[in-house]
Amino acid sequence: MPSVARRLFVFFVLLGTLCAGCTTYAEEASEYQIKGAFLFKFASFVEWPANAFADEKAPLVIGILGDDPFGRDFDERISGHAIGGRAVTVRRYRNVADAAKAQILFISSSERERLPAILDALKDSKALTVGDGEMFTRRGGMVGFIMSGASVRFCINNDAAKRAGLKVSAELLRLAKIVSGGE
Repeated sequence: MPSVARRLFVFFVLLGTLCAGCTTYAEEASEYQIKGAFLFKFASFVEWPANAFADEKAPLVIGILGDDPFGRDFDERISGHAIGGRAVTVRRYRNVADAAKAQILFISSSERERLPAILDALKDSKALTVGDGEMFTRRGGMVGFIMSGASVRFCINNDAAKRAGLKVSAELLRLAKIVSGGE
């Protein structure tokens, strides 16, 4: 098993590679290009229970609920990639019941008013819920993107992830600000 430093180095190299499709330097990439790369890489650092997938060949789905801030170039950058032997696909949702089938679900800020109801509806799902802001995680979301100057950082509500049966790797937790909240 590679050392923590090596896995983190690979994480950031791959993050830069995903962003490089649109620009040479990560700092020149748009905020949502960087967030999209993080969404993709989170899949390598989270373990889902077997029942999170329809079968062994089911793809790993990155879902977007609400307005899509990523655009179609996100799909193109993800296309053809696999994680853990599963093809990765992107789907967009307007309906929470359908969105619950995703393994990683980005909940757009357009859904802010409905966030408590959405998180409540997803409480029995195995979706890693991701959104913008630390308040997202304090309300019960699992990963919240936070801006620090021009840099994208993230916070994790590991208690919420554990309640969903997800195991977030220690390497990813070390990179995050840990918050709690939401039952």
